[in-house]
Amino acid sequence: MNIFENYATVLENENLDKYTSFKIGGPAKTLLFPKDEASLIKIIEICKLENLKYIILGNCTNVLVSDEGYDGVVILLKNVLDNISINGNVVSAGAGATLRDVANKALDKSLGGLEFAHGIPGSVGGGVIMNAGAYDGELKDVVKSVRLLNNDLEIIELTNEEMNFSYRTSIAQEEHYIILSATFNLESADPVLVKEKMDDLWNRRVTKQPLEYPSAGSTFRRPTGYFAGKLIDDSGLRGFTHGNVAVSEKHCGFVINKGGATAKEVKETIETIQKIVKDNYGVELRREVKYVGDN
Repeated sequence: MNIFENYATVLENENLDKYTSFKIGGPAKTLLFPKDEASLIKIIEICKLENLKYIILGNCTNVLVSDEGYDGVVILLKNVLDNISINGNVVSAGAGATLRDVANKALDKSLGGLEFAHGIPGSVGGGVIMNAGAYDGELKDVVKSVRLLNNDLEIIELTNEEMNFSYRTSIAQEEHYIILSATFNLESADPVLVKEKMDDLWNRRVTKQPLEYPSAGSTFRRPTGYFAGKLIDDSGLRGFTHGNVAVSEKHCGFVINKGGATAKEVKETIETIQKIVKDNYGVELRREVKYVGDN
């Protein structure tokens, strides 16, 4: 009997490419879908007691999993811990809920403030930990509080201010805390106007981003005083191809899988871009994509 069987759906040596937005990734030695929040905490406790290597992933939209996979326990919150509830103007959501679903539920209740997050493909947990943002908003603008699991496996709750949000980071990321759920403080709004804004932002995404190809979204963080996509374009890298990986013709800030790409090819492409931009402009591009496993 697998030691996690009472707490999760267990898959052994399961390829992760079917779960990642990049459509890339080798097998996880053990892949777990926790039954609930208590089970998630118990699984982490077991991993710590047994000295098992583990990682927690959400909607897998911002990761590059190695071709060799992950030789440990992968805890996947995709379609898990995805409860959403609304009380007045406050929306509560589990870490596994998608930001799109949370924004849609808010729209159903005539609440505005999360329109910018409607097109972000990630989960609440992944979004909150990195203070995800798009167009005219960031999650720090609407987060009221966050329930987390600290390194002693204690459940704590932090206010927006205590989360210490800044560009693409938070205290949870710095301290390696695990997001369990979050609440969002929204405002009553005309649902017609909220929907119009969501549709407008979505159309801008479809027009400007290569959503027809697998990717992990924006590959690089925005360097201070610059735009990563423009630096890459100005370096002559629009459409640059390496194996089955390419810099998007539509948006140079996206590295895309043209079909059958490997993690090795993606990593080599990213390193090439970083070197050329650094040589040309003296700017270091920092990855926004998280590497998982031994790339």
